[in-house]
Amino acid sequence: MPGPKKLDPSSSPRALLGAELRHRREAAGLSQDALGAPLFVSGSFIGQLEAGTRRMQPDQAEKLDEVLGAGGFFVRNCAALKESKYPDHFAEAAEAERLATTIREYAPLLVPGLLQTEAYARAVFRAYQPTATEDVIDDLVVARLERAQLLTDPTTPLLWVVLDEAVLRRQIGGPGVMAKALRHVAGLVQQHRIIVQMLPFSAGAHTALTGSLKLMHFPDAPALAYLQGLGTGQLQDDPAALRHYELTYDLVVASALSPAASLAMIESAAEGYDHEAQQL
Repeated sequence: MPGPKKLDPSSSPRALLGAELRHRREAAGLSQDALGAPLFVSGSFIGQLEAGTRRMQPDQAEKLDEVLGAGGFFVRNCAALKESKYPDHFAEAAEAERLATTIREYAPLLVPGLLQTEAYARAVFRAYQPTATEDVIDDLVVARLERAQLLTDPTTPLLWVVLDEAVLRRQIGGPGVMAKALRHVAGLVQQHRIIVQMLPFSAGAHTALTGSLKLMHFPDAPALAYLQGLGTGQLQDDPAALRHYELTYDLVVASALSPAASLAMIESAAEGYDHEAQQL
């Protein structure tokens, strides 16, 4: 069995902490479970800290310094992890997203952030924050587009998205913006960069009616599920919960259209918006 992926400590503060944590834990002769016990976390959580897929919290850093005799190393460096371009409820998920080899997502209302165009993202953020200055909106849009750079790699991560039909029907930013947004998604499908399926209204009730779902898998750490609500977000790694979310996603996929039929539906909606924009 291959050993854990070696992190480049210079790549990010999280990678630095993860590499140092693994080094000090192994030097102390502790298993991940043994180190997790005094922190009241699972061994798999320690593994996620070491792999860089979870963010170390200040109280955890303090306890790790104490248990591993790190002389304040983790406390001093943990502060750097608080710096993020993203809202607090999404920052940890965005950082984990960068390390994922597979991302599977059900999007009930909006084109997922990784697939949004600039104009679509701007319309979304303006709706979220109607009184924000243009500078604030600009910063949010830039951060979202930077996330999409994940897809410049030709193969990793594998991104498989199920879009609810509501994503096509709700006009964000007007017909012109919608046409370009949907053609962008269709283009990525045609380039074989992503897999997209549509969940039509005709599918009726399904297992993910209550909200969005994102599943992230990593080469050397347990999977994570990200659930998002109004101004809130939660990462989950409990094995039982993950099994439930995996089944939920599988059942959504089973109710969705085939990739070919889904692409045709997206292109048809884009054509409709193009026609509507030309009439304005």
